[in-house]
Amino acid sequence: MDLRLNLISLVGVYCLCVVAWLTSENKREIPWNVIKWGLGMQFLLGFLIFVVPVTRDRVADLNNLLNALMDASEAGARFLFGSIIVPDPKVKLTPLVDSVTGDIDLTSLINPQTNLIDMKRISLGFIFAFRALPMVIFFSAVVSLAYRMNIIQPVVKVFAKIFQATMKLSGAESLSGAANIFVGIESAIAVKPFLEKMTRSELAAILTSCFGSIASTVLGLYAGLLKSTFPNITGHLMSASLMTIPACFVISKIIIPETSTPLTMGGIPEEPETNEKKPSYMDALILGAMDGVKMAVGIAAVIIAILGVVALVNSVFFFLANQVNSEFVVIQFVGKFFQVVSIDNIFGVLFFPLTFVTGVSLDLGEVWQASILIGQRVLQTSIPPYLALSKLSQSGMITDRTMIIVSYVLCGFAHIPSIGIFVGGLSGLVPSRSHEISSIAWKSLWAATLATLMTGCIAGIFDFGLPSVLGK
Repeated sequence: MDLRLNLISLVGVYCLCVVAWLTSENKREIPWNVIKWGLGMQFLLGFLIFVVPVTRDRVADLNNLLNALMDASEAGARFLFGSIIVPDPKVKLTPLVDSVTGDIDLTSLINPQTNLIDMKRISLGFIFAFRALPMVIFFSAVVSLAYRMNIIQPVVKVFAKIFQATMKLSGAESLSGAANIFVGIESAIAVKPFLEKMTRSELAAILTSCFGSIASTVLGLYAGLLKSTFPNITGHLMSASLMTIPACFVISKIIIPETSTPLTMGGIPEEPETNEKKPSYMDALILGAMDGVKMAVGIAAVIIAILGVVALVNSVFFFLANQVNSEFVVIQFVGKFFQVVSIDNIFGVLFFPLTFVTGVSLDLGEVWQASILIGQRVLQTSIPPYLALSKLSQSGMITDRTMIIVSYVLCGFAHIPSIGIFVGGLSGLVPSRSHEISSIAWKSLWAATLATLMTGCIAGIFDFGLPSVLGK
């Protein structure tokens, strides 16, 4: 354990605030109260999650509960695709394909007692389309049912009141931010009647909260990618989503400060009554599942499109790199330049200083690996970086500390593919403000990126190398 890294993470929190201030619309308006209480809330949550034994154990209990839900989510997928593709978690299997090297080991299929091939021993590894996407459908259905049963709303109101009372935020943005702990753009529906007259700063705070947190519907997706190397990841992803909301408010209010008095200042607005008949519990479950299907298809489509474009651009860079053998000196220089240029490397360079201040490591090579993963999220969503993070951990190329911090940083929707979802969703609720919402979208995305990095810093401050944190 190197306490210098914890110190770097502590300094990093304030460095990120300074970076946010440098990009502020109004540098004279500094929201000291939001900064003081927002950071204080994150420090308290980080201390409880990583240090205090009682609350640290509760994170492990939450992890076990959520993992039970994840295991249940695979029952339907196992029925559709079979136990070879979606194995039973109760059966210990030997992987047919090494997840790190990709080598196939046929001897793993031999039962040592009979010396015959045993089909029950086959494991094809984690196939994203068949293992992760069904979790999105299941969690979407469960969250929809929980909302219909009025289980989530009281919890959201408690957090909203805490945010509003401490950071002196408006009731509407507090409520929307609290709802983002559990859902995505749907959180804005709770404050739909107030969107028309919201201030620019309020709209930015709501968008930043959407970008910075994760919806419960994709919690299982992200956790499934890392569960083999970070057994307690599910509970920590939920913790990260909670910690990031105060960070979103802090960074958002620094970049787009509040300069007027919000309409809902001083209280949490009540959800307006409607004459619409509520769906039955079964209808809510089914409608949630159908929404999950749309989300799963959307995720698959985005990954196919984005990764394809990234591969296409990198192939152009590869072609230019091959020009190093050209007869012309100038073209040779171009070839040498593009031998080290790729989209991952470009974003890795851009995020290197921000990654370093999270305190992942003093080894610059490891910082570089982490910065590439964090940079990948900008275009490729969090899914490919999480997959790469798991492989790096399995191969021993990164430490557990880097694993923890980067997993916290990647926990969010702070990537370009989300802009269409969140901006389109919010604009659809209040069309008259669509132009203004579009104008603050990129600043909100930037604010959310800094907020997730701040959450990584908080994890770095309180990570003292305890194996119980990872669950190993």
